[in-house]
Amino acid sequence: MRWAGRKMLGTFSILLMLVHAAAACEFGPFPYRATGIVCRMTKPAALLLNQETAQVIQAAFRNAKFPNITGERSMRLLGRVAYELTNIQVNDLSIERSEVELKDDNAIHISVKNVTALFKGTLTYGYAGAWFLQLFHSVDFEIESSIDLQLNINLMCQKDQVASDASDCYVTFHKLTLHLQGDKQPGWLKQLFTDFISFTLKLVLKREVCKEINAVAQTLTNFITDLAANFVRDKDIIVDISLASDPVIKASHVESHHKGLVLYKNNSSVLSDSVFSPSLLTESRMLYFWFSEHSLSSLASAAFLDGRLVVNLRGEKLQELFEMEDTEVQRKAVEMIFQGTSYNNSVAKVWSLTQPQMSLQPEGTVVRSLVAVEVSILPAGEEPLVALYMEKEITVTIQATYAEKKLILQPVDSSIEIKVFNCTADPSGEDPSIQSFLQNMILVAGIPEVTSSIGSALTALVNSKGLDLFDIINPEIITRKGYVIVQLDFGFPSHLLLNFLEKSL
Repeated sequence: MRWAGRKMLGTFSILLMLVHAAAACEFGPFPYRATGIVCRMTKPAALLLNQETAQVIQAAFRNAKFPNITGERSMRLLGRVAYELTNIQVNDLSIERSEVELKDDNAIHISVKNVTALFKGTLTYGYAGAWFLQLFHSVDFEIESSIDLQLNINLMCQKDQVASDASDCYVTFHKLTLHLQGDKQPGWLKQLFTDFISFTLKLVLKREVCKEINAVAQTLTNFITDLAANFVRDKDIIVDISLASDPVIKASHVESHHKGLVLYKNNSSVLSDSVFSPSLLTESRMLYFWFSEHSLSSLASAAFLDGRLVVNLRGEKLQELFEMEDTEVQRKAVEMIFQGTSYNNSVAKVWSLTQPQMSLQPEGTVVRSLVAVEVSILPAGEEPLVALYMEKEITVTIQATYAEKKLILQPVDSSIEIKVFNCTADPSGEDPSIQSFLQNMILVAGIPEVTSSIGSALTALVNSKGLDLFDIINPEIITRKGYVIVQLDFGFPSHLLLNFLEKSL
């Protein structure tokens, strides 16, 4: 395909994920109170995504199934003239430009200017003359066209999910020229059939192109909805992203509100006191995600119930943990705990004994939990020996950042209180050197190491959903009392949309 330009084309392929019309859904008088997750996309993001519509328009033309066009007409002297156009297909397409508008009428308006398309096929015609002269003939034809498209994409809520309607589609023809057998010169035959078929051809092209654009729009809506649902699902842990309230569509942004309830083995959390307000989000960045404390806390609880809050440290990681500083006190404590066993033959297990309590504050995410630490040595050919077991109540404040396609969790403040202490090297639990060393080791090295491990696990999880395929620019994670905001600019990976269209259409 030849392209005259790929400017400002494609809002509806992604924006359909964000909004809906409330005609088929009821949300009650206070819908924001059930809002756990919010997504806001601003006009700059819409303009960026608009570039991708060129691929959508191309797919619609390519996938349209044009029916045979037949007709006949009585001509003075010539008698009855009949024709049939068959095997109609698009052989070339170019798009000059398009414009997108977000308005308050709950629709996305896309104006596509000067779509030039070359249609090819076969024309079969015949007539019975007034003097019994009969002639039947088939010739190849080309139709040069220049079209403007006006798409008004309406968005609906069906079963609490997004559905699209792009049937409000207008086609304006600036040019429709028929060439027979490659002959570009006007002639009586060309003029005759151009007059016959122009009106019918315009109707057929409009009907089929608009019908296919509507089908592609709905296919993309389903694709994006399924993609989002898969992103927040992992085995038995599911986040309910069904719609929680009507959308907000303004000239500057589009905003959607989702329940954000966490489902774990058929058990669901309940949210009825969300602190969300549209005033909490600005319009300076392309994309915003707002998460309630309830949604994030419920995710942490589900992860605990699913046995995911467990970290095992061996080898070099274990050595780094216990040899954070080179002092005589440290060397003595390590020797007493490990009894001369190599780090490669030892393992430290850290896990949460209780559901973590999470609180979002301006200084970061405050997490409180009762945590167990168990250090075992693994003698060759013998049963593991527990050298150290501790239970401690930990309070840690964590700040999150995202850089170089990695989620980084950084503890900025922490405290511990030991509840249970059993150590073969200190049965009485009264050796001050071991107590002091372990307390310092947990604060300085243990908590950062466990936090880093959880960050790496979360990074692997989101990347397995395809987050690393997107170009995320200058992301910021901002915590406030009761909620967190993620705001960023982005680059859209065009190949994802292209691959989907090639596979699905």
